Amino acid sequence: MNTTTPRVFIAATRQNDGKTTASLGLIAVLQQHYPRVGYIKPVGQRFVEVEEQKIDEDTVLMDSVFQLNCPLVDMSPIAVEPDFTRKYLQSSNNEALVKKIQKAFDRVAWEKDFVLCEGSGHAGVGSVFDLSNAQVARILGAKVIIVTQGGIGKPIDEVALNQALFDKEGVEIIGVIINKVIGTKLDYVSDFARRGFKRKGLDLLGVIPHQHILSSPTVDLIREELQAEVLSEPGRLDNLVDDVVVGAMGAQNAMNYFKRGVLLITPGDREDIILAACTGLDTRDEERMAGIVLTGNLRPNANVLKVIRAMPIPVLFTAQDSYQVASKVHDLTVKTRPSDAGKISLIRDLIAKHVNVERILERL
Repeated sequence: MNTTTPRVFIAATRQNDGKTTASLGLIAVLQQHYPRVGYIKPVGQRFVEVEEQKIDEDTVLMDSVFQLNCPLVDMSPIAVEPDFTRKYLQSSNNEALVKKIQKAFDRVAWEKDFVLCEGSGHAGVGSVFDLSNAQVARILGAKVIIVTQGGIGKPIDEVALNQALFDKEGVEIIGVIINKVIGTKLDYVSDFARRGFKRKGLDLLGVIPHQHILSSPTVDLIREELQAEVLSEPGRLDNLVDDVVVGAMGAQNAMNYFKRGVLLITPGDREDIILAACTGLDTRDEERMAGIVLTGNLRPNANVLKVIRAMPIPVLFTAQDSYQVASKVHDLTVKTRPSDAGKISLIRDLIAKHVNVERILERL
């Protein structure tokens, strides 16, 4: 396997701490130092079908943003399907999987000046099939940056736990990035977390302020999760959802909640609330609700549907009840997608401003 191309492995203390955010921003900044940056996510757990190949969705994002000029199947060599673990425990084909990762890395690194490797959760994720993040980092001969989130004590405790497993595999951690820190506490967290990590022999490479927009789903993401039908004109599906309101009250009271960024969830036969939402819509785009989800497989009558089709916000329709919809929206994992141009631009700026890339390159 290629051992000469510079590389770094991005891990985390848990899933959804911000590995992909850090990876995306770091590639953008690294391109200022290395013209040709490659990317690989050796083991992916959330994938999409691309030309009959299972490709990790983060790989699709990176390729879409940076046009990496490498086959997607090489940047995402192993997709953990639902029965992947069972099959592995039956056959234990570790050597074949290791070779697959190594060969994929060779192809990704071909004619590249630097390769960023993204993990899939904490250091132990993948241990059940002998490809934990710590083991994969060792296989790739990569030093590690750990991404964690918020506060001082909790991230230091969690990083220390992960550090033990990387140490066991003989993998060096060059530093830590703390993500999703409350803006007013940025300096305080930076100061004391730096002291705490120093006691563990680790550098604090950056502290990134929490940005609400990065954790807000779009209406289209919710449509996708619910597999919902769009009743209105298909525009505005990129509206960001900041808050959720379940329309279980009278129409007059419900109108108090029709504010900017709100997603209204209400049964499809609550025509009073639907019409109230329509008449209560602010004429200014920036002050409008994000959208409406009609639940319970209760389709409004023809006159109300006519009003819905003319609404300037998206209206979704699903067979699921209001509680199920509200629960799914609450539990939704918000991932940056190729179409999220505003989020991608913000991520680039955040990493460039708040992460010490010069220090990373020095440690590598």
